[in-house]
Amino acid sequence: IKQISRMLMKLFQRARLEKPGQVDPRAAEFTLSLLVAMYDRSGTGYVKTRSAAAALISLSGDTLLTKYRAFFHFYAVPDGKETLITRSALRSLLTDLNQIPAIVGEGCTLSCVEIVLHDCFQGVLNAAIVEDKFLSWLRSEPAVLLWLPTCYRLSATEMISHQARCR
Repeated sequence: IKQISRMLMKLFQRARLEKPGQVDPRAAEFTLSLLVAMYDRSGTGYVKTRSAAAALISLSGDTLLTKYRAFFHFYAVPDGKETLITRSALRSLLTDLNQIPAIVGEGCTLSCVEIVLHDCFQGVLNAAIVEDKFLSWLRSEPAVLLWLPTCYRLSATEMISHQARCR
């Protein structure tokens, strides 16, 4: 948690320099509290870096495709000439991401994760999939991750300004 805290301090310090006045001075503290609430419920003092990264990626302002690619690269493993994501790595990713809606009482059960995991690997003979298959599956908006594109679309519409006037 201390390492993540230092990283968040640096991250938000840099963000404050890039966007003066737009980043709350306590952003690092708030973000760390959220990560601890999601990933250290038993109070061990440890949060997996990969889990924290998945949460930060999902809550970032990047495009969905950029987020999906980042998920793949954080959870995939190199296998010769290509990089693949295994069933167990995808299970870890889905479990980590499920903690975000779970913090507000909207998470799904482990059986939901297994169902969408089976769906992703349906028709796949190998123990792992390539990035294109992974991205294609995510673009189909699996139910367990439906909150992610929904939140992205909501945040994207906040920036839209219409010049029409109502009477």
